[in-house]
Amino acid sequence: MRTHDGSAGDVDYGAIGSGHVSYRRPDVRIAHTIAQALGDTRNVLNVGAGTGSYESAAHTVTAVEPSLAMRAQRPAELATAVDAVAEHLPFADGQFDASMALFSVHQWSDAEAGLREMRRVTSGPVVLLTCDPLRVRDFWLYDYAPDVLDTEARRYPRLGALTEALGGTVSIEPVPIPLDCTDGFNEAYYGRPELLLDPAARQACSAWSFIDDRARQDFDTSLRRALGSGAWDEAFGQLRGRPTYNGSLVLLRATP
Repeated sequence: MRTHDGSAGDVDYGAIGSGHVSYRRPDVRIAHTIAQALGDTRNVLNVGAGTGSYESAAHTVTAVEPSLAMRAQRPAELATAVDAVAEHLPFADGQFDASMALFSVHQWSDAEAGLREMRRVTSGPVVLLTCDPLRVRDFWLYDYAPDVLDTEARRYPRLGALTEALGGTVSIEPVPIPLDCTDGFNEAYYGRPELLLDPAARQACSAWSFIDDRARQDFDTSLRRALGSGAWDEAFGQLRGRPTYNGSLVLLRATP
């Protein structure tokens, strides 16, 4: 399924993607983790490439992105993205040394089919940056916006299903999130709750598009009240000084 801007899956990035470049800037420490997983591979496929975040972690990149809105926001120095979906990659068997899908597998209409396609066109490692749905609700945000994290937990595929679809040898490693993380997914604000009061910051996380305006207003009101009264800091204030946070973010690396 595609939305009217070409987005694959369940989100219309033509409607919510306008601030993606400003709020979802690649974090250098996460980029280093991705680069280590790719190793010395040179010809890399990036599936669900979006605006090109983390493509600097690879040498030569071929990007695939079905959303017109996302393709239009790619910086001029990056290669033009191919308009295609993960489930039907227009490439030959084994064409790439490595491939990656970063914060995108949960957007696909059929994640397992997409991963089988990535494995088909990749001779070396397949690298995924995703979230463990079993840990999504452990984040403090669940106390204030449970519908958002219920949505995330429902959308992210089970790690076991991803491992089975990839085949071969798969490692799964937690990815520490730095306190000043520049990539604004929900857990990036673990020690900076005030930043989630910015509607544009929330819009850059697709899960917020699944709740209505009333639920967003209720979240805003309840978090402002908790911050003003000191209740948030009493419960979670120790996170403000924690250098890194091990949440649901994980990196999978699969080799044939």
